[in-house]
Amino acid sequence: MNVAVISDIHANRHALEAVLGDIDETGVDEVWFLGDAVGYGAFPGECVMTLQERCSVFLLGNHDLAALREIDISTFSPSAAMSARWTRDHMEAEAFEVLRGLEGTSSQREGIGLFHASPRDPIWEYVVDSDLAEDNLDFQQERIALIGHSHIALYFTRVDEMARVSSVLAPGGTQLKMTSGKWLLNPGSAGQPRDGDPRAAWAEIDTESFEARFHRVEYPVEDAAEAIRRAGLPSHLGDRLLKGH
Repeated sequence: MNVAVISDIHANRHALEAVLGDIDETGVDEVWFLGDAVGYGAFPGECVMTLQERCSVFLLGNHDLAALREIDISTFSPSAAMSARWTRDHMEAEAFEVLRGLEGTSSQREGIGLFHASPRDPIWEYVVDSDLAEDNLDFQQERIALIGHSHIALYFTRVDEMARVSSVLAPGGTQLKMTSGKWLLNPGSAGQPRDGDPRAAWAEIDTESFEARFHRVEYPVEDAAEAIRRAGLPSHLGDRLLKGH
């Protein structure tokens, strides 16, 4: 089966539409979403409803849980906390009902582990270096796991139990063969990339050949940034979209 993996939309309708258009042109059997449909952006309800319609896997992320008042936002940055409160006040009731009905922050499909943040902490942990990846590769039961949360397209691999973990950024066009070893793969963020590339990110995985390909997609970033400003959200949340960090 060929699947598209997306994560961290963050209420960016413009990016989501572009990614789904690219996915449709590529041709996949299913779309798996790793969480954070809302937060930061100006279109939370629209994104939630689109994701519900298009995705066979729809995980919750920490910003989704914040919108549902299921986690404490006191540790959020001021702008993240403000966007969580804005989402609570502005998102449509039907979108809240969709989020309340989701299965959680982790799942498994086709023998692949799916987590919003990490295998050992699906809500909060940012896996951004080899030491953290080492711990999670030890922890995860699956040979391959998919993670989001950091907004960085990258992958970690360990060829055998005695080898060191390799950590590699994954720009658009990166292709992998994951036929052996253990793997942690992050498709990057579709709605708010933080790896220096403002284009929306997603990954394509063949669950039978264990091949993967990372994609980047142009979208109207300035329109998404302007929508954030018009909504009364912190302007720097829009400005950072233009730079991809």
